[in-house]
Order: sequence, then C-alpha cells, then structure tokens
Amino acid sequence: MTKFVQILQYLVIFLTYLGLALGQFPGLRMNRATIALVGAAFIITLQVFTLEEAWQAIDANTIIFLLSMMVINANLAYSGFFQLILTSLLKITRSPFGLLCLLTFGSGILSAFFLNDTIALIFTPLVIHLTQALKLNPIPYLLALAAATNSGSVATLSGNPQNILIGSFSQISYLDFSKALLPLALISLLIQIGLLWLIYPEVRSTQEISIIPKFSYRLVKPLFRKTLIITSGLLIAFAIGVPLGIASLTAAALLLITRRIKPQKVFQQIDWNVLIMFSGLFVLTHATQKLNLFNSLTLLANNSLKFLGITVLLSNLISNVPAVLVLKPFIEENNTTYWLLLAAGSTLAGNLTLFGSVANLIVAEAAIIKGYHLDFKEHLKFGLPLTIITVILAYFWII
Repeated sequence: MTKFVQILQYLVIFLTYLGLALGQFPGLRMNRATIALVGAAFIITLQVFTLEEAWQAIDANTIIFLLSMMVINANLAYSGFFQLILTSLLKITRSPFGLLCLLTFGSGILSAFFLNDTIALIFTPLVIHLTQALKLNPIPYLLALAAATNSGSVATLSGNPQNILIGSFSQISYLDFSKALLPLALISLLIQIGLLWLIYPEVRSTQEISIIPKFSYRLVKPLFRKTLIITSGLLIAFAIGVPLGIASLTAAALLLITRRIKPQKVFQQIDWNVLIMFSGLFVLTHATQKLNLFNSLTLLANNSLKFLGITVLLSNLISNVPAVLVLKPFIEENNTTYWLLLAAGSTLAGNLTLFGSVANLIVAEAAIIKGYHLDFKEHLKFGLPLTIITVILAYFWII
C-alpha cells in the first residue's frame, strides 16, 4: 500500500467523524446517515478491508433490535397510546410546577421502555400545544422533555440506541442493567426538575390553571389493545432473559400481522436514517480498529474516572453512538462496571449541549416549526450544570 493511499484512508475517517460531529458538511445536503454511509463506502474503496468484511462488521442484532422497536413504536403511536398518556397526565394536575414534574417523569419513564428519540418526536408538538393553551412559556417544558428523554433512557437497555449497542456487546441482562441504573435515572430526573425550578421562576407556581386544553386524537381500541398486550409480553421477555433482538423481532412480526393498519404507514414511521447511520458507523469503527487509530485511548482511560471523562468528551465531540463504538474494544465483555459507566456517561453527556443527542435536536427543530427558538445558549444554561451533577453522581453510584 502506498503512503498516499494510507493518508487518504486516515483523511476519510477524520472527515467522516468531523461530519458526524457537525451533523452536516457546509454547502452539502448531507446528514449523519449519508455521511456515515459515504465514509463507509470510501473506506471500502480505499481497501481498508473488503466489502464482505464490511458487511460482517455490521452488528445484525443491534440493527434488528432498532428496526423492531421502531415498528412497535409506530403501532403505539397510531393506536393513540402516547397521546392518551399525555392527556391522562393533565387530569392529575394543571399547575405549572405540577405539569413540569409530570412531563419530566412521564416522558422519562416512557423513554426507559421505548426509544427516547420516538418520545421526543411525538411529545414535542403536544407539549407546545399544551403550553400555548395554558399560556405558559414553552422553553422550560421543552428543556424538561429533551433532558428527561435522555436521563430516563439511562434506566434500560431498550431506552436509547447506545444502550441497545451495549446490550448487544456486553453480558449484562436486562434486569441487572435496570437494577443498576434505574435509581440513577430517577435521581437525574429529580435534579433536572430542581435546576429548572431555579432557572425559570415561572414554573414554580403550584396554583391550578383553570383552562383545560383539548387534544384531538383518535384511540384505535383494537390496535391499542393488541399493541399493549404484545408490548407487555416483550417487556416480560426482556425481564426473563430472552435475547433482545429475537424478542423484539418476534413482537414486531406479530404486530405486522394485522387488518387494521397498512404496512406502508408503519414503514413510513421507521427512521431509516438511523439504521443507515448505524450500519455505516459499524464499518467506520471497524476501520479505526484495523488501522489502530484509537489505541492511545487505552493509555488515557487507564482507570474508571478517566474512562468516564473520555466517554463524556467523545460523546459530545463525535456523538454518543460513535463514542460507544469507539470505546467498545477497550472493555472486556464481562466488565460490568465499565459497561455501566459507558452507558451512563454516553447518555447523560447528551444533556450537555443542544447537539449532544438526537433527542435534543428533535425537540429544537420541532419547536422552530411551531415558532419557538430553543438556542444553544439557552440549552447550555440548563444542560451544563445538569450534566456535571449527574455525571459525578453516576461515577460514585456505579463505582
């Protein structure tokens, strides 16, 4: 191999990670999915390894798990499940502070069982509609939603994409993972409520608002019952140790046997961008391993505190999913402590900046469409102290 080709290989990997960090390339219509796919294509073209080896680098269990959970979430959304949950929360309290608490714990708990990005996508327009109807400032409630979907998803292996990866790579069972990190998730949700209470005085009121906003949604009872039964069975399967990929694929297959909903409506709700991005990232990460690009990390991450720090740093530099893939080779399969640190660090780091997680971006973009601007500075004012406190807490909790 010539020196020139080797330089090109390094350049492609560098530019791909840069694009993933930025989310785009200026002047080009490329998102993270296309950047990961193009990077993977050039890695193969430049003969870092063969097409067959690239295909083998893609973790089928993770891709199947993600795809299956998206099918399940689509059925829950079409049945009216998520809208029903939010409407039910309104019946409990209508005070500004009460709504903040219910929204935080409601979206946080849902994010523990269903992909956090899905919760952010579905709840954002509903939260904006709710705050408009109640004449409340939507920004603290949008921040609560974004942070809760991140913090709440720490609790389970099915809560977010990076935890799904960790579930595929480690030997931690679903129940053991939740037993270790569920308390951390709940405490993090309490901390974010406290910070929002300090930063935004308008959310402190406990006085009931007399206006009752109405949500127009349709509860499709047959689909609702079927989806709820299958989803409950799926969670039981997770709890008793059925492999995540097999359990979720079976549940998705059962939901696709239906007379109620056209398959194209379900497939339209699948985030193909995420699946393509993951596939490209698996290839990219395999290339970095083959070229020994991150070997120096083993020297930097020679203890648990440094490892957590690198996890948080990488999660904000190249995003949390690539960070997990980069750090995976340096953890032994049965090293539960480091896997838990990786899960907690990569997820809680998502609260640091507006660009720290996909859920943050989903909330910010949906808010813009509705006429509200959640900018970087506004998010950092809340996200910086939240991340510092929860990451320190995670270290002492896990260690």
